[in-house]
Amino acid sequence: MAYTWERVTSFDFTDIIYEKRPGVARITINRPKAFNAFTSHTMKELVEALGESADDDRIGVVVITGAGNKAFCTGGDAKEAEAGYSSEMLRYTPKVHALIREMSKPVIAAVNGFAIGGGQVLQQICDLSIASETAQLGQAGPMVGSYDAAFGAAYLTRMVGEKKAREIWYLCRRYSAKEALEMGLVNAVVLPDKLEEEVDKWCDEILAKSPGAIKALKAVFGSMSAEIRGLEILSFDGLWRYYATEEAKYYKESFWDKKKPDPLKYRKKELFPGVYED
Repeated sequence: MAYTWERVTSFDFTDIIYEKRPGVARITINRPKAFNAFTSHTMKELVEALGESADDDRIGVVVITGAGNKAFCTGGDAKEAEAGYSSEMLRYTPKVHALIREMSKPVIAAVNGFAIGGGQVLQQICDLSIASETAQLGQAGPMVGSYDAAFGAAYLTRMVGEKKAREIWYLCRRYSAKEALEMGLVNAVVLPDKLEEEVDKWCDEILAKSPGAIKALKAVFGSMSAEIRGLEILSFDGLWRYYATEEAKYYKESFWDKKKPDPLKYRKKELFPGVYED
């Protein structure tokens, strides 16, 4: 069944599209030219839309996706700041994560393309994830002078196991939708032209269930990883300090300039006598 979506016009959003149909709210990151990378302004708008969705008693499911067919979200737009995210983005990002994790209704990620870096974390923390066969998922943080030590790493460990989580972060490889399904990173994989239909189907199945029971279940599921919320606050403070280092700037600039970074530049020279010298 094809649904008619109505744009929510009470907000003057520029980076996202906020729509509703009976029982469901859909938030689309609308920066396709940037592969739906988010800026601090994008995250601020996500906080507003997610907060309104959480408070709307007529809504039973929230869907997050990306505009176009190339990307779900490729994380923070590193061009916004000298290194990594801006301080404003680091303030809004934990709020987005908290709203997804703590609102009383399920949040579904419709992964329609690349889910990389912070975009992979975004889909990962949603209650459910349905991916297009064309989707690719993975981390990029250590390649670009960044990391997410809380939900990005600690919670990932609980999802895919410690060995696989370390692989994902240390190697920064990309994984196909099928590989993501096999490791438990997404719930289902469908043909690209069937993604919206499948997401609608899952939404309708949830809407047919008791909202009180769903609310209680989500609270219990959330309690199993609630301590990561505190870890996130602490780790983001450390992350901001890391962004101020020359090391973070170096890896970011190497990535954007398409230059292979010197593997020994920020490792202790005394560990490699005769190998690395000024």
